[in-house]
Order: sequence, then C-alpha cells, then structure tokens
Amino acid sequence: MIDIGANLAHPSFLIDYPQVLERAWAAGVEHIVLTGSDRDSNRRVAELAAADPARLSCTAGLHPHHASDWTADDAVLICELAALPQLVSLGECGLDYYRDLSPREVQRRVFAAQLELAIELRKPVFLHQRGAHEDFLSILREYRPQLAEVCVHCFTDTREAMESYVALDCYVGITGWACDPKRGAPLRAVVPHIPGERLLIETDAPFLLPNNVPRGQRPSSIHSDKPGIDGRRNEPCYLPWVAQALAELRGESFEALAAGTTANARRFYRMPSR
Repeated sequence: MIDIGANLAHPSFLIDYPQVLERAWAAGVEHIVLTGSDRDSNRRVAELAAADPARLSCTAGLHPHHASDWTADDAVLICELAALPQLVSLGECGLDYYRDLSPREVQRRVFAAQLELAIELRKPVFLHQRGAHEDFLSILREYRPQLAEVCVHCFTDTREAMESYVALDCYVGITGWACDPKRGAPLRAVVPHIPGERLLIETDAPFLLPNNVPRGQRPSSIHSDKPGIDGRRNEPCYLPWVAQALAELRGESFEALAAGTTANARRFYRMPSR
C-alpha cells in the first residue's frame, strides 16, 4: 500500500519518527508521500524524503489556512524543491471555507498562483477543499486543461462533488473519515461510487485516526510508555484499516483494493512500477 498523504513533519512525530516508519513498513505500507503545507514543513519533508528515497517522497505547497502568508519567496522555494527527485507533487493547496483562517479572496488568489506553478513545473497537484466546493470547482475547471494529474485529497464531500471532480479526470483521496459509521456516514455512502481507477487512500497523519482500529492497537495502548504522544495521533501504520473499511464498503477484497489503489498512486505520482 501507498499512503498518498501523511504530515510526518508535524511536531507530534519528533519523539519517535524512526519508530513511526518501522511500524508503517511492518504494517504493509511500502511507500509514504510526506505532505508539505507551509514553508517549514516543505523544507522538512524534503529532508526526510531524501533520507530514504526508495520508500519516501514529498510534496510542497501552501495550505489555504496559511494563504495570508504567501509571498514571492514561497513560489521560489516551491520551484527550488520541485527540482529535487523526491518531490513528486505540488500542494497541499486549495480552499478551506470551513475554518476561514485566511480571507477567502486571498485563498482563491494563492490557490490559482500554485496551480500556475504546477503548470509551469509540470507537476501533479495535491489539493484540499473543505466547505468551498463551488469556488474550488470553478478555479479547477479553469486550470484543469493545462494541469498534469490532480488529486482532491481527504475528500469528505457529496457524491455530486465527487462526480464533478472525476469528470475533470481527478483522483479522489479517502482517509479514516470513512471508517466512522456516524460522522463519516455521508462519505461512506459515496465511497462505493468512486471509480476504482480514481481511488487513492491516505492517513493524513497525525489527523483522522480510523475508528475501526481495535482498541488494543490504538495509540493510547501502543504508546502508553510515551506520555508525550497524543492518544488519538494517527500514523501511517493505520493505513490498512482505511483500506479495510473501503474494501467492505465497496464489496471488494482487501487485497484487490490495496493493489488497485497502489497502482493508482504510482500512476498519479509517476512512480515506477515494481
């Protein structure tokens, strides 16, 4: 399996980063794409991925939460990082009207600026959309003909939204949100309708711990000797639980879903097949 998005530059992983990777490999994760979302994390994930290029890659972008921080220096940094072999995509970028941590008009401008960079650099894009479907879709439609591959990551929207992205030849990334029968019920109803060739899986660690992970295997148990680690911290070793939930929702075997999403991830990120 390939985890298409994990925020391993997050401070919560400073205490046990090597062990996080060991647990991921032991769980059957063969590759992790480390998500860059601001200046510091963009630099950090590039350093981390360079240490194990066979099993780690990275992205670089500015999350809409940080759109107000955008300057020409961010564009320069992204272009510099894009020249590195471990950088496989631009992003995370997009729109977030749910939290509105940056003004919406600024978010739209910075989103468009990063799409223009992706076109110039001929890189795939790893996109974020929450509570902003109409504006997000409008901007994406404008730039889509010139873009390489596109993934709308951590998708939690409606079937109609999903179908509009698939119609634009986008991939759809699903997280542990789909493992929650209560909060994730609307998404769980959408999952069976995502075309198999467009489906990707991710943890978005340290966020969105799958709630189908057995209690004895949850962070509160396996990290009981490390009080500095949040008992709800997600990590890439829990990716199989995302895959299992999606396989059940789609009426597929775990093996078929894992193989299909791995092939999709390799195609999206332009990774060589094994």
